[in-house]
Amino acid sequence: MAEDKAQERTEEPTPKRLREAREKGQIARSRELNTVMVLMAGALGGVMLGQHIIGGLERLLVNGFSFDRATALDSNLLPGVVMQNIFDALWLIAPLLLLLLVAAILGPLSLGGWIFSFDSVRPKLEKLDPIKGLGRVFSLKGLMELLKTLAKFIVVTTAAAVLLWMDSGDLLQLGASSIRPALAATGDLIMWGFLFLTGVLILIAAVDVPFQLWDHSRQLRMTRQEVRDEMKETEGNPEVKAKTRSLQREMARQRMMTEVPKADVVITNPTHFAVALKYDPERGGAPRMIAKGADLVAGEIRKLALEANVPLFEAPPLARAIYYNTRINDEIPAALYVSVAQVLAYIFQLRDFRRGGAYPQPPANLQVPEELTRPRGAKEPR
Repeated sequence: MAEDKAQERTEEPTPKRLREAREKGQIARSRELNTVMVLMAGALGGVMLGQHIIGGLERLLVNGFSFDRATALDSNLLPGVVMQNIFDALWLIAPLLLLLLVAAILGPLSLGGWIFSFDSVRPKLEKLDPIKGLGRVFSLKGLMELLKTLAKFIVVTTAAAVLLWMDSGDLLQLGASSIRPALAATGDLIMWGFLFLTGVLILIAAVDVPFQLWDHSRQLRMTRQEVRDEMKETEGNPEVKAKTRSLQREMARQRMMTEVPKADVVITNPTHFAVALKYDPERGGAPRMIAKGADLVAGEIRKLALEANVPLFEAPPLARAIYYNTRINDEIPAALYVSVAQVLAYIFQLRDFRRGGAYPQPPANLQVPEELTRPRGAKEPR
């Protein structure tokens, strides 16, 4: 039962999954939105350009049947006249065709963007599988398409009935009008009625667009295992990454250990912490910490220091403060300048003693701020 639940597609699609789906042509599309935009463009174009187009077509019909006897009997001239009339008719309706073309392009662009994928047009034998075909018919998407069809039928039928009831008076008056005013009034009724019915279809598109977005996201949902596998592919296997980080830390530790023999002093806790400091007068600035470690690493630092004759100085609070507040190769904090200076002065005096000088006294009561002796973020003891 747990395995079945783990395999449920409950995870949102990752950016990689969305990108791959887009490359395959799998994006959210709404045929209702595309249809409404084209019909609305046609209706608006008909309202704005209708009189101009009807007037132009009327002139073309008059001119098309108004030619002399010589032209009608000349087989070489008549095809030219017909082709000219066809060209004039196309030029007349070109603005409306251009408007429809723009609407047909903007429809897909408004939802999902413009994309062309060879994978989506490639023949697939699985589409011929009758079982999968029946599954698509009786799926949630198939049910939605059926509901949309019924909704369109009901909405358009109701809107048409309302429109006929509202325009019934104008329709009855057409029979009493002369031919030209009746044709003009009929054209206006058809265009405005077409615009009204197209506007009603916006309700269907307003429902279909959110559904298509939700259904597209649902189809691309992933199981938790798929998310984990993708993370392994894109970011690498966690075990391999952990091993890599371990090797990197080991290499960094080895480089750090090579710096211990160059230190001026190693300050210890005495057993839990060890920090190696170096002061370069020519470089200037504060002393730098060139190595640090805790527990086993601290023991290795002390061992290397003894082998290289680097002095060890036991100062637990100072060792902890430097360990917690200084990075490798960084200068010590300003709050520790005085204490570290006292330690280094004692180490340098100890070197002079070995050359025949007076024996120095080790510094006592080093002033170390208590808040620096705890890890960063640690709470104050009650």
